This record gives sequence, C-alpha cells and structure tokens, in this order.
Amino acid sequence: MKKENCTFQHIAEALHAHQSFVIVSHMRPDGDAIGCQIAMADCLRQLGKSVTVWNEDGVPEKFAFLPESGLVTTPPDAPVDFDVAIALDTAVHDRVGTPLRAIGKVGLWINIDHHITNDRVGDLVFIDSSAPATGQILFEMIRSCGLPLTYAAADSLFAAISTDTGSFQYPNTTARTFEIGAELVRAGVNVGEISQRIYDSHPFRRIALLRELLNTLELSFDGRLATFALTGATAARLGVKPEDNEGLIDHIRAIQGVVAAVFLEEIEDGKVRLSMRSKDPRVDVSRICGTFGGGGHTLASGARTRGSLAGVLTRVHAEFEPLFAAL
Repeated sequence: MKKENCTFQHIAEALHAHQSFVIVSHMRPDGDAIGCQIAMADCLRQLGKSVTVWNEDGVPEKFAFLPESGLVTTPPDAPVDFDVAIALDTAVHDRVGTPLRAIGKVGLWINIDHHITNDRVGDLVFIDSSAPATGQILFEMIRSCGLPLTYAAADSLFAAISTDTGSFQYPNTTARTFEIGAELVRAGVNVGEISQRIYDSHPFRRIALLRELLNTLELSFDGRLATFALTGATAARLGVKPEDNEGLIDHIRAIQGVVAAVFLEEIEDGKVRLSMRSKDPRVDVSRICGTFGGGGHTLASGARTRGSLAGVLTRVHAEFEPLFAAL
C-alpha cells in the first residue's frame, strides 16, 4: 500500500524486513546523488543485506575518491529481481535511465528525495523539499532510526550535503545543516581533504571548457539573464566528460546584476539539456524547467527538451520575459 509522506520508521522497517536491494539515482549524477547511493548501500551492508548500486553513468571521476565508490556500477543488459528498489535524489522517475530496464521484479519501491517537483513514484515516498540535500534526509533517517553510520557513509553524506549547498553557501542551508556537518566531522570526516578533492582538483579540460563557454556568454533583459551554450562539436573537440560542466554555471550566475543563469548543452538524440539557476525566488526556475519536462528547486533546476540550441534559447527567453517584467 502506498504511503506518502511515509515516516522514517516505515522505511527503516522495510529495510530490516527485506534482504535484497537495488539503489539507483538520476543519470549524470552529482555529489548528492552519488553520496547518497554510497551511504545507503553501506548502511544496508552493515545490516547484512544484499545490495546492488546502479547508475546509468557510473561514478563521476571527481567522486571516485569516496570510500566504497566502487559499489556504484552501470547496470547489466539482463533484468535482475530484487526485494526492494530505492530511488534517491531523483525528481523524475524516468531520469533513473537505463537502470530501470535492468530492474526486473520488485516487491517494493522506496522514493527518498528533496525536490519539490518530485513525481512521487513509489510505494514508500518520503519527500522533504525543505531539506537542502537528500544527504541531509538520509542522515536524519540513519540517526533517528538507529541505523549504522560508517566512516565511508559519513564521508559520502558530507560530500552530498556540501555539494548540494554550494559548500554550505546556498540560501537553503539551515542551522541544522551546519549541525549535521559538525556531527559528520565528529564521526571522522576530514573536511579539508574532502573539500580539496571536490573543489580544488579539476582536470585542465574543465578549464578549457569554461574558456569556450565564456566566449558564448550572452546577457539579456537588461543584464538580468545570463546564458551560455555548449555544442556537441565543441564538447567532442575538447574531449570533455559530462561531469566537467557541473558548477560552471555559477560563474555567470555570480555576475553583478544577473538574476538568473541558464546553461544550454547539445546532447544525444537531437535534445538540449538545460541547467538553470536563480538568485530570486520570484524567478522560479523549477516552474520554467517544468514547461520543458524537467524540474528541481525554485533556485536550481534542469530539464531536457528536443530542439536546436537557438530554438530552445528562444523558448527560454519567452519563459523568462513575463517573470522579469513583473520584478
């Protein structure tokens, strides 16, 4: 029977009652997605469970240093049956991607997330849109239900929370977020080492990509909207990986006077990937991304849509125009 919003205790009871689990998250995973997958997997392993962890894109290079990152693999071709499937940090169920085809018969789906636009697919659904990261939700569940928290899980949860709060800088960061950070440090997290590996250890190709993107920078609506775009040809020429563009939008979001920023990227099958950021809750990018079939948060969202870069940019401008007119 579907329970929404279920309690942590409902989820903990399901974790104890079943034996085989598969843990998934969204494609092109960020730190919150990967950190949560590793932490949840390690918790279940400590309970003596059989655990499989799949992501369509595997582990991004920048997060391969996390303990137990090797647990995350790409899915096989043939479907596998499990007692329970757990989707973490995934606003739209289909964004799990290829692992959905590899999951055969499942007795129970658990959905844990912090995106306000979550489609609430699952039997046990826990959505807390006030949480700045799904990693914060997992920490609260582990602590409140007496579940095991290993050193590996602590590192992964810290990485999850740090990356989704912009290293504890974004407006959704709360006093509780800092308290959890402190608890994770007391559990053994080396803040300096983890932060250096995440924020100060980029491959040169990422810098080369930023240089190319800044050459495409456009300001519109009296400098309140900043956009840049990446063609498939440029990505191929530079040899960049999908993870290399994570966070680059923050460079144009930080421009004085800019209220919202948009990154457009050509991807496969004639689609364009959109990443949007806003500094003002009146400019709700989750609503705009919703018109393109995506979603996320008021100040940070994404989507994928068919079309050319120029055509999609025209549609993006049309969506932002009434919002800027109302400011």
